[in-house]
Amino acid sequence: MENTGEHLVGQYLKEILQCDFVEYNLQIKKVQGEIDVVGINTSKRKVYVCEVATHLPTGLQYTKKSQPDNVDRLMKKFRKDIEYAEIFKDYVKIFMFWTPIVKDTKEGSKHNQLKDLNEIKERIKAEKSIDLQLIYGKKYYDCIQELRDISKNQTKNMFSPIMRFMQIEEALKKNLKKEIDECSKHQNTKE
Repeated sequence: MENTGEHLVGQYLKEILQCDFVEYNLQIKKVQGEIDVVGINTSKRKVYVCEVATHLPTGLQYTKKSQPDNVDRLMKKFRKDIEYAEIFKDYVKIFMFWTPIVKDTKEGSKHNQLKDLNEIKERIKAEKSIDLQLIYGKKYYDCIQELRDISKNQTKNMFSPIMRFMQIEEALKKNLKKEIDECSKHQNTKE
């Protein structure tokens, strides 16, 4: 079962990128492991292959033997993802890494999450000629806002728990604003 971060990415693929199919935690038989989220847009012939890390207090922090392991871990994941995506012969393949928080430590620090991400992006570009899309921080937040915009304009029940939550939240905001406006108008007529 997908976690909340993966579900959010899957909803972005469905609602914003118009994927017809979204699969979570796709088990790969050819190489050991799984891919967090895969989306397929059949009309545009695009496949989105996404890895997702929802590390909140620490920011992006994979470890091995109590040492940061972001670069090695994510390089292994994306090499496997790229190999898997070869089955989509006539599709545009888009590889994405989603994580809400990436910490940029001071210059010269031994461990720097932003530096790690940039290294991963550069290495994938050099090895495979693939431009890995990084969605973190403001860009991640903006993607959530795009989903909010869709949810507030929907009148039908949205079946995704995340989208339904946003739909309820947006409807509540709208209703509370009306209540506050009515209360203010009522108070002004009394004075």
